[in-house]
Parts: sequence; structure tokens; C-alpha cells
Amino acid sequence: MPNQIDLGGRFAVVTGGAQGIGRAIVERFLASGAAVAIWDRDLVLAQATARELALHGRAEAVAVDVTDLASVERAASETVAAFGRVDILVNNAGIAGPNATTWQYPPDAWAQVLAINLTGPFHCARTLVPGMIAQNYGRIVNIASIAGKEGNPNAPAYSASKAGLIALTKSLGKETASYDIAVNCLTPAAAKTAIFDQMTQEHIDFMLSKIPRGRFVTVDEIAALAAFCASADCSFTTGAVFDISGGRATY
Repeated sequence: MPNQIDLGGRFAVVTGGAQGIGRAIVERFLASGAAVAIWDRDLVLAQATARELALHGRAEAVAVDVTDLASVERAASETVAAFGRVDILVNNAGIAGPNATTWQYPPDAWAQVLAINLTGPFHCARTLVPGMIAQNYGRIVNIASIAGKEGNPNAPAYSASKAGLIALTKSLGKETASYDIAVNCLTPAAAKTAIFDQMTQEHIDFMLSKIPRGRFVTVDEIAALAAFCASADCSFTTGAVFDISGGRATY
């Protein structure tokens, strides 16, 4: 049995919540008593996930493209209409992009990775933080990566986007600290999800070789840490980086 974390009466948004790490976070939040809006660009998959999890709590599927500010604003309006407010935001939606050296990296792929992994969280925070300020409460959890701290070779866009997300976390955490809004990020090692389909086997092997625990992190382990950061118990820490890299991190 997992440890119990109380999210009762809270309303959460999880981007990219239809599968992988996002789905695990949705499941953990529902088990903790929260209602969850699954924001995903694949509405059909999000709806299927919401139906599958209906017995565990209230989950609403919402179509969104986090790279498009107008789409995020529409999703926020739809969510607030359904829930009344948003207490928790988890910026999880992300892509890996191709594996290539910096000087061979496709410019269009660079732009896409940065748009989803970094601009997307900016759009979501820009849209939802004013409501959190008005209610004097909020929790934001950004899913970054160990790559954002160390920089993975042959993944320059992914590494840069996650480093930017760490910095955004610190900046936003300072800006909202007086409103009982905690903004923290997680830096997991790789987890076996659909994102692996975007990587070469050589890159996957490289990532595994760097983890002292000798295995990839599970999505449930990431979800457990996200649940704590999304809870009222995370009341003093903000702008922080929670390492979940199996011992890989050197700082």
C-alpha cells in the first residue's frame, strides 16, 4: 500500500495526463482524493483514460495544445467551468525529440521540443497562476529531468528545455511565494514510457549506465513524489528541485 497523501477537495490539472508519467500522476491524485482534469492533445486517449479511471474518482478529459496560448486559455476556461477553480498544476507534457549532436540537430525539431517542454509550462502557468493568487493557494509541479541538470549528449534540445524548466520553476517560485503557492520541479531519471520510442537504443543504454540503482525509475515512484509536492504538506519549500534519479545526480 502506498503512503496516504491528502489531496481531498483539491482540483488538479495534469498536462499530458493520458498516458505514461502523466497518467500515473492522475491515478495517484485520484487515489489521494483530488478531482483531475486530464489535459492532452490526444482527446480520444484522454477520454479513454478518464473512463478507465472513473471508479477511482472524478477525471475530466480536456483537449489542449500547450504550445498554443489560446488553446491553453480555452482549456482553463473549460476546467474552471467544470471544477470551479484549479488548485494544482502539473506540467508534465513533453517530448524527447531526436538523438543527434548539437551541430547536426534539426532546427524544426529544436523548436518543437522547446515549444512543448518549456513554452508549454509557461503558457499553463501564465494562464492558471492568477487564479491561484486570487485564492491565495496553489501547488505547481514541473516535471523536468536529470538531463536538465547534467545535459545528455545527443539530446541538446531536451536537455536545454528541461534546464529552462528548472530555471522557470525557481523564478516562478520566488514570484508567488507570498501567496501560499509552492512551485517545485522533479528531475527524474528516465522511465520506461512511450517517450522511449523517440530515442535510439544507444541513448537508452547510455541513460541506464548512469543510474547507480541499475534500473529506470517507475512512473509510480515519480507520481508519489509529485503527490507530495502537490499537497498542503509541501508548505515551505518552493523553487526547489526534487531529485529522483536513482543516485545519478551529482548536485
